[in-house]
Amino acid sequence: MLYYLKKYWFANLLAILPGLVVCALQTGINLLMINVFQAIFELDMRRFILRISLMVGAWFLVLGVNSLTEFFQGRAIMIMNNAVRRDITSTLLKKSYVEFHAADTGEYLSWFTNDVNQIENLAWKSFYQCVDAAATVLFSAIALLTLHWSLLSAALITTVIMLIAPQLFNKRMQKLGGQCAEKQAEATGKLKDILSGYDVLRSFGSTQRFSQGAKEASEEIEKPKFKLTYVKSFIGSGIDCINVICQILLNIMIGVLSINGVILQGSLAGGGNLCGSFSNGLGNMAQLLLYFSSTKPYFNKITVRSEESKDEESGGFDGVKSAISVKNLTFTYDEKPVLDNISLTLKKGGKYALTGPSGCGKSTLLKLILGWLPTYGGTIEFDGSNARDFTPEQLQRQMSYIEQNVFLFNTTLRDNITLGEYFTDEQIEKALRDSALADDLSEMPSGLDTPVGENGSNLSGGQKQRVAIARALIHNRSILLVDEGTSALDQKNAGIVEDNLLDNPDLTLILVSHHLSPERKARFTKVYNLQAAS
Repeated sequence: MLYYLKKYWFANLLAILPGLVVCALQTGINLLMINVFQAIFELDMRRFILRISLMVGAWFLVLGVNSLTEFFQGRAIMIMNNAVRRDITSTLLKKSYVEFHAADTGEYLSWFTNDVNQIENLAWKSFYQCVDAAATVLFSAIALLTLHWSLLSAALITTVIMLIAPQLFNKRMQKLGGQCAEKQAEATGKLKDILSGYDVLRSFGSTQRFSQGAKEASEEIEKPKFKLTYVKSFIGSGIDCINVICQILLNIMIGVLSINGVILQGSLAGGGNLCGSFSNGLGNMAQLLLYFSSTKPYFNKITVRSEESKDEESGGFDGVKSAISVKNLTFTYDEKPVLDNISLTLKKGGKYALTGPSGCGKSTLLKLILGWLPTYGGTIEFDGSNARDFTPEQLQRQMSYIEQNVFLFNTTLRDNITLGEYFTDEQIEKALRDSALADDLSEMPSGLDTPVGENGSNLSGGQKQRVAIARALIHNRSILLVDEGTSALDQKNAGIVEDNLLDNPDLTLILVSHHLSPERKARFTKVYNLQAAS
């Protein structure tokens, strides 16, 4: 929390300053009230009118400054929320393939939504409220000192009591905050799952399951938040009781000092307000300190800052000059052998096919070459250099991967192919031709600027695969790994795509396929037939 407050100190300073001005004005209004009542006691009409006029002017000024407070605080919160989401993004990007897929994407979605909302309410807004409360306490203490030193002494004792009280509940609030974050992430994952299965449930008439799943997920999101709220409320009520006792004692002191003529009689009115402001400010600070404790689990999830997240040096891996060598490769998934002592050589520019029954490790082998699965036996070498000497990011700068279940972003056809990078019209046209997608453009209402829908819902399965192929080709990687990437294409288009890939002399192609015709097999440099591990 402090990291973001310090990093964006200027935005936070602008957010705090108007609030400090308001606190000072409100304290001044309480002092003016003392003078108003003293003028009444002394029957001084001129002084009474002057002080009332000043009070009215001060209140109008408070209202004007309050609007500035809302603007600058809203702006600072926006800046810090965006920074938190950037750091969440950097944290996710630093995860390995295995680490990232260990959790459901719904949980990560909860980080960007539920967690940031909780941080906004419990951290940023509470911080500004805490600063206002501290300022109120400070200005009220100074005002009490102008009345009599004993009032300030009593106020300082009260401060110590009210600051110690919340510390007794810090661990409890941290635990509740962590449980709330965990439960809400799980519930968001369930909600995402039920929404993803909408078509399946509708087609089988299981709308009741959809409604029940959404209802259960909603309850699981709200229950931990409700528990955190009511526990904070109970603890806050206890602190408020201490606050009320302290306020009563301060008012008694003011009454005694006024009766004995030590302070002005008008202090009975404005002095009571000062005591109230002082005590309420302390009470608010005590509760807000508890809120800070409950945000710790949310911030603990962020392990990488965006400015610290830098790509590895690109010079680490410049592509294959000779060959990729796989030697005695073994891989086990959940204690089940998938690959057992596999060895093969993939020369630069060669065209290789991996065939074999389901479960024999064809897709796993591609992910091992990509560097996504680090826990394997044996070695994978690029021109004699161990793959473990490179990061997955370095390897993937030279490789493209097309999987069977293609994912498309909910943007345009063009954006899904280029991924936001700039390519010339000639490069785009070549990628469209080589992926057999060019003919489909005439049927698209807006050509390359046609929206594809959520995960390509506006396209057929074959069109989605061709978009993925065009995406891989246009980025011009020297190694292309294809996992059943043409399975949804008709024979004609599959032939066009595969011919274009096989005819590219600079491309090292590794293609997974369940079925290859004898004619196709003859065009590959070598076909490796994998067997299921025993």
